[in-house]
Amino acid sequence: MYIRRNIKFRIIAKFAWKNIIMFTLWSSAVTFLYHYCLHQDINIGIPFLPLSTIGIAVAFYIGFKNNASYDRFWEGRKIWGGIVNYSRTWANQVMSFVSDYKTEYKINKEELFQIKKKLIYRHIAWLNALRLHLRQPTSFSIKHSRAIRKMLTEGTPERTQWNEEVGVLMDNAEYCHLIQRVNTPAQLIRQQGEDLKEIMEEKGLINHFRHMEMMRVLEEFYNLQGKCERIKNTPFPRQYAYFSKIFTWIFILLLPFGMVREFDALGGEEVHSFIWLTVPFCVLISWIFITMEIVGDNSEDPFEGFVNDVPMTALCRTIEIDLREMLGETELPPKVAPVNDVLF
Repeated sequence: MYIRRNIKFRIIAKFAWKNIIMFTLWSSAVTFLYHYCLHQDINIGIPFLPLSTIGIAVAFYIGFKNNASYDRFWEGRKIWGGIVNYSRTWANQVMSFVSDYKTEYKINKEELFQIKKKLIYRHIAWLNALRLHLRQPTSFSIKHSRAIRKMLTEGTPERTQWNEEVGVLMDNAEYCHLIQRVNTPAQLIRQQGEDLKEIMEEKGLINHFRHMEMMRVLEEFYNLQGKCERIKNTPFPRQYAYFSKIFTWIFILLLPFGMVREFDALGGEEVHSFIWLTVPFCVLISWIFITMEIVGDNSEDPFEGFVNDVPMTALCRTIEIDLREMLGETELPPKVAPVNDVLF
């Protein structure tokens, strides 16, 4: 997620320079061809009225697509807001509910602390596992060039392996068992439920009411994970995304043929110097339309780890800091710093 109020010019230029060069070449070629054809008594210009109608239609279509794309991003952000809130609730329940309230069960404070730590650390492992699970590429993920992808991901935690993000927080045998599963985050929550059952029935550290309340929070984690997977596994309707791109490029390719005729009319019948104003104006209008199209594309899949996506890495670290602080730890990891003004 880009965090600066204003986007730096070098970032805009990095994404736009290829399109600007292409628009410049295309509009210059059309203008030169128009000028040449006029001397042959051939007019290749098109009326601007139908072209403007196409432009208005394309603008409405792109606006509809961008609204729908932003809804997907905002829903993803709200889901992770719920994960933040319920994670704190889970840690609070672990610290408050899990206790040696029954005198017939003998357990020392250190053993009790290790049980609480295991439940909380496994939850932090679930957060990281869910993040990595959601950022796995799919057949319909947005494809970026190698240079852009490197710029966006250089130095970020997503470049590390699962064992460095998840395995260090769990027992090694348990991690090796769960990492082989198709859906590791779902199995981690399942293991939390098994541990709750054990500490209720065998250790007597929670009663039935507390067990039910903690299982309800685990159920909510399943719901939140399922909502994330629904967005991840359901591509943005291709009929909207694909034809939006097609319509935009049709308008961009036709634009110089309409603009050159209008600027030619400004110079009268004999003077054609105004027609070269077609080039800068076509480049500007084309860049605006293609930028709106790209913005919608980049908001379709909010969990890919790109510049405009939900900052799951930063949210996971925020939760980890809060939960480990609830355990009484003082050596806490630092907050995730933005990379090139992007918070991952």
